[in-house]
Amino acid sequence: MTHGHHRKLLQAGARIGEFTLARLDGKETSLSEITAQGPAVLAFFKVNCPVCQLTFPYLERIQSPGRLPVYGISQNCLEDTRDFNRHFGITFPTLLDTEASGFPVSNAFGISSVPTLFVVEADGVVSHVSEGWHKAEIARLGARAGIDPFRTGDSVPEAKSG
Repeated sequence: MTHGHHRKLLQAGARIGEFTLARLDGKETSLSEITAQGPAVLAFFKVNCPVCQLTFPYLERIQSPGRLPVYGISQNCLEDTRDFNRHFGITFPTLLDTEASGFPVSNAFGISSVPTLFVVEADGVVSHVSEGWHKAEIARLGARAGIDPFRTGDSVPEAKSG
């Protein structure tokens, strides 16, 4: 949940306002930098969310700079987020939208559960939104990146609420 606010979740077709968030390396990244080379996935999460823990290793397989980059947006502090990334092998850029800052980006997007994924096009318009785990959605994102995220032996549910 995001700081006691409940806003309407942005839907496909919505234009996102510019934002800038801190990265794990201490630098900052803006939406315009994220989408400068084309569409990107923004994946909002919390480190203690079991569905996020299921989803993020598959996003790691999908992430493809130059084709379909993935950016994690953590609602946790720097250290907890670093530990999460280390534990789950996450190498894609991760931004911080923390409680201390009032979750400004999560609130602007209307996040009420995690994981919530947005595909944002180069013009800042949301082309797709997905809440929770949906195997078909992960497969669709993989296809868009030209990558099959599933491997022989992967045993994952079709769907799981966030």
